[in-house]
Amino acid sequence: MATVVNMPKLGFDMAEGTLIRWVKGVGEAVARGEVLAEIETDKATVEVEALASGTLRRQLVTEGTAVPVGTPIAIIGSPDEPIEAVAAAPVSAGPAKAALSAAPLAIEAPSTAAPEGRPAEAVRASPLARRLAEQNALNLASLAGTGPGGRVTRKDVLAALADAGPARAPLAKPGVTERIPLTKLRAAIGRRMTAVKQQAPHFYLTVDLNAAGLMTMREEANAFLAESERLSVHDFIVRAAALSLRDFPALNASLDGDTIVRHGDINIGSAVALESGLLTVVVRQADAKSVQVISQELKALAARARQGKVHPEDIEGSTFTVSNLGMFDVDQFVAIINPPEAAILAVGAVREVPVLDGDRVVPGKRLKITLSADHRVTDGAEAARWLQVFRQYLEHPVRLIL
Repeated sequence: MATVVNMPKLGFDMAEGTLIRWVKGVGEAVARGEVLAEIETDKATVEVEALASGTLRRQLVTEGTAVPVGTPIAIIGSPDEPIEAVAAAPVSAGPAKAALSAAPLAIEAPSTAAPEGRPAEAVRASPLARRLAEQNALNLASLAGTGPGGRVTRKDVLAALADAGPARAPLAKPGVTERIPLTKLRAAIGRRMTAVKQQAPHFYLTVDLNAAGLMTMREEANAFLAESERLSVHDFIVRAAALSLRDFPALNASLDGDTIVRHGDINIGSAVALESGLLTVVVRQADAKSVQVISQELKALAARARQGKVHPEDIEGSTFTVSNLGMFDVDQFVAIINPPEAAILAVGAVREVPVLDGDRVVPGKRLKITLSADHRVTDGAEAARWLQVFRQYLEHPVRLIL
């Protein structure tokens, strides 16, 4: 039986997605779980996987087209299976139906016609590359990208301008004012953060932790690990946060209208810095995973995010978020809650400072963290108790490996 693939909904606030590239062509065999296409959301470029095995019979949306969530984008079936009834089936949402009826139906055999040029908007490119190309009236569609997945980079644009000679040298005028359009990700971040700041009554709690034991344990562990497997401070923090949430379900929660949803799984989100903004990747059931497993998952998730190759499950479903700016030498900061979650933890850098040990001043290592929480879901006393438990895990890190 033919299977319809719809534009997926990735996040509670996603309304539409842009199909930027077909990975499989009409007439090609498709296995369940294989990448079918790439779509761009407000957050990231996401790979859409086939829900069934068979042959890609029709592409219902052309590259570069934005369609509402739930809109059929492809049909998978057997090579000789009638699919007219499936293709003609009504779409549940009004806008999606209009988008489907306007979408061209592909031929049922692979086309031998020469491919049409793609608009610049459909080309995968970094924000810096896109801006530089616009400033110099350079068509991105004419460039072969050298970045991950053929993404056009700033280096590719500069190379093209250099090949074109002095007349096309990149513009670089000191003091020139620029007007830079918001990227989809930056605009989405702005909308979400503005809304949550206006709607959620934030409160903040900060503690100053003794990180000496944590740093010693990390150093000793890394001495036995290959460079690619070495643990970061963040890996330990994710594990500690997850374990602490077991005893405080009110912080592993979200608000759904007038209902508080306390999640059964503890899925920790971690903010990853991209050229176009921040993207949260998710370690699922983090309380059931070792520090080393968490570390390897985070490395893989961050790599896919930076390559623009995230899977839907990579970025959705977090129940609590950790935002760490310690690697940027930030002492302390306050984070805005990632909706619809109830809390977020902001982590600064580990500092070497003088501390009192009885009546002596000795070298010490300290770490400041700040918990931001939603007063509609929890209160100060409960959040403070969570911080006490979290503190015990980090100040006695052997508990993280037991």
